[in-house]
Amino acid sequence: MPWTHPITAKWPATHSDRIQLYSLPTPNGVKVSIALEELRLPYEPHLVSFEANDQLSPEFLSLNPNNKIPAILDPNGPGGKPLALWESGAILVYLAEKTGRLLSADPATRYETLQWLMWQMGGVGPMFGQLGFFNKFAGKDFEDKRPRDRYVNESRRLLGVLDKHLAGRDWIMGGDCSIADIAVFPWVRNLIGFYEAGDLVGWGGYPQVERVLAAFAARPAVQRGLSIPARG
Repeated sequence: MPWTHPITAKWPATHSDRIQLYSLPTPNGVKVSIALEELRLPYEPHLVSFEANDQLSPEFLSLNPNNKIPAILDPNGPGGKPLALWESGAILVYLAEKTGRLLSADPATRYETLQWLMWQMGGVGPMFGQLGFFNKFAGKDFEDKRPRDRYVNESRRLLGVLDKHLAGRDWIMGGDCSIADIAVFPWVRNLIGFYEAGDLVGWGGYPQVERVLAAFAARPAVQRGLSIPARG
């Protein structure tokens, strides 16, 4: 069924029967590309260039009025009807429930997984992102380091919470990788890599986080998803 959504005027679908992904290879963006790779769902990625202000274009805003990536169109949504969806956490839950993978069907385990997903959305992402701003981008020129240090301290606290939880566990939920890991570890990787904040947060003090991050980064689906969509 051909797409009739306005976003396809700017990003035409070559394979209209596949999930259409509109994204960038950022920590939030790769959550969805990694999940799609892990789940082996057919999809077609489209690069949303912030340099070109694609996220502010009428076509993108027709799908996501919040002008953030990632966003998807699924031609085979609930009830066989097309579904447009944005917010990375919502997309992870949707894809997991669509396939019956990466999110347990057991109610208690499911809600425990969702609590860690919400923990990432409400804490890890905003705090690590602000630390990245103050350490690597425009904030590094501010003479007053109190704002930076606030995010340093909160990032350390969050890493400590995660490190303690991971003791004796292979993954956040125990024995299996889940959408909680897919949400959390791209941000941890970005914090110590792209944001260059390892020394600030005392990276060596979180051996359990370091161990699971290495296992996460070694997964073939993760390695593929981290570079999707490919930058031009």
